[in-house]
Amino acid sequence: MTTSTFAELGIVEPLQRALHAENYLNPTPIQQQAIPLLLKGRDLLGIAQTGTGKTAAFALPLLQRLSESDQRAPARGTRALILAPTRELAIQIGEGIETYGTHLKLRHSVIFGGVGQNPQVRALSKGLDILVATPGRLLDLLSQKHLRLDAVEILILDEADRMLDMGFIRDVRKIVAAVPKKRHSLLFSATMPNDVAHLAADLLNDPQRVEITPAATTVERIEQQVYFVDGSRKRGLLATLLADTDFARVIVFTRTKHGANRVAGHLEKAGITARAIHGNKSQSARQKALSEFKEGSVRVLVATDIAARGIDVDNVTHVINFELPNEPESYVHRIGRTARAGTTGIAVSFCDSKERSYLRDIERLTKKRLSVAGTPEGFAQAASPEADRDNRDERRGNGPKRQRNRGRKPGRPQQKQPAGKKQERSKQPVAAQGAQKAAAKQNGQAADPAKPRNRRRRSRRGPVRTAA
Repeated sequence: MTTSTFAELGIVEPLQRALHAENYLNPTPIQQQAIPLLLKGRDLLGIAQTGTGKTAAFALPLLQRLSESDQRAPARGTRALILAPTRELAIQIGEGIETYGTHLKLRHSVIFGGVGQNPQVRALSKGLDILVATPGRLLDLLSQKHLRLDAVEILILDEADRMLDMGFIRDVRKIVAAVPKKRHSLLFSATMPNDVAHLAADLLNDPQRVEITPAATTVERIEQQVYFVDGSRKRGLLATLLADTDFARVIVFTRTKHGANRVAGHLEKAGITARAIHGNKSQSARQKALSEFKEGSVRVLVATDIAARGIDVDNVTHVINFELPNEPESYVHRIGRTARAGTTGIAVSFCDSKERSYLRDIERLTKKRLSVAGTPEGFAQAASPEADRDNRDERRGNGPKRQRNRGRKPGRPQQKQPAGKKQERSKQPVAAQGAQKAAAKQNGQAADPAKPRNRRRRSRRGPVRTAA
């Protein structure tokens, strides 16, 4: 039986008022399952992707439980600690807490690296009810005695899989060791690899498990397309697609920071407003780009996978994978930026011949074949999988045979030697040959002009390719 309202879940009136002001009327599946458990104080292991309402699922019961207690945090302390892997996600969680808790008298703050710490130290000095933090800056302030964790009642780890991917496992364990053992603990993750499972076993006490939309299943409301296009033509194809006004609010994904800069620059030159967001950008630049994108003054946001974690923007019409991710799970995270809150969306992927294996991994994980979109006129199309199969059939003898030259230049046909006659070899005495070589060596010349030294033989296997 599903619960249709937040009131039926037990959410108090001040929180309901804040939810109604934001037009949040019906709880999502993860909220329906998690909120009653968290209001009872149960430890929770949540498996959920972005866009499922995960933040409200833990923020609402957290705010309610803290507001119902008379406990006060000591100076430099906090009653609840939420750890997030990136600055963007930490800011997003902080915004959610501020929105939902607008009618409650609770103090909260968000701390992260890349900015000056003095304002953060001042916020901590009076004590907090809720602290949202990234692991690195938290440990810095802890080591400087600006923060104490002995009053933590509730500990929440969000996007634990990404936290571990970014190398924060040791930092997380240090933080967990610094908080009281008697506490209420929550862990949320989009996937459940072994490292996350081990961390959950150490962190949680007899947890309830809530799982919404398995990681291998993409959102049904997203239309997924793939363009087979040569890598050199991707930027031109991107600009051509974005000339269509139906691409109203778009996130473009690249694998590297430099790639994001190049794509954003190319779009700007084409007259399309775009901003790049990645780890090399200053915090103020990233926040400015996000604000412009949310407000609509910037139409396209070009992002890397890590920088995009925590981007929570409504009405994203399209996600474009300019480059396919080398981890299929990242594809699921990427396309989840569209079709949020019950809407529909479109995910477009560009695939060149070097990325074909990435596409196969994605389709294997999602158990879904991406529909092949027709390449616009004037763009060279990379060989499709069907063309690859035709080529393999031809090589196996199922098609017309071709003579191969194995990469060698055509030469003159060899003349047959008369039967029984061998090609004459030098009959120069061995001693004379040795003297000739020694003299040539002294003069800095090759011993045999017909055989230059250090001549490298061309490989028949072709150039060695490395993974992109």
